Amino acid sequence: MGQLDERAFAQHLQTCRGCGGTSFDVTTYLDRHVAVMLGDANDDGKWVHDGEKFVDGVYRITCVACRADAFASDACPRCHAPGTLPATLAAPSHLAVPKRCPACSGMQLGLIGFAPATVRTTAGAKTPTPTPRALYGDPGFHVIAMACDDCDWAATAPGCPLCAGPGPLRPRP
Repeated sequence: MGQLDERAFAQHLQTCRGCGGTSFDVTTYLDRHVAVMLGDANDDGKWVHDGEKFVDGVYRITCVACRADAFASDACPRCHAPGTLPATLAAPSHLAVPKRCPACSGMQLGLIGFAPATVRTTAGAKTPTPTPRALYGDPGFHVIAMACDDCDWAATAPGCPLCAGPGPLRPRP
């Protein structure tokens, strides 16, 4: 579980304690699939998370009206290592993506990465589509796994894919 469970997440989206506002910017790390050819992204990717994973990656909830934080954590959203979030957001991916598959020299790889994203939402409203704050190749986007489209080759990031900590990693929803 992340820093928040679904109940605590919903409570933070009620009314701002500072100004009474009801709209919030939620910042989270989410799973994003990207198709890569010769090491370059074919497109911006697509979100591949569910509601539990959305809440699992939340590290900040900010009131839109007064910009007060309803929730903020600087711990790694994946392994909870304290104080590692600022460096994670500024760092490149710890898992390098090869230009070609190391097993068969195929040109296309599919990868899953954690991307920071922001959503503006209101309590009780359906959560809109997140806006990525980093895409593949940008600081803050961290590749967690990749696989060749032509053979069975695959690789995963060692340790924590976000902060590169040794783990142990906590279970993820």
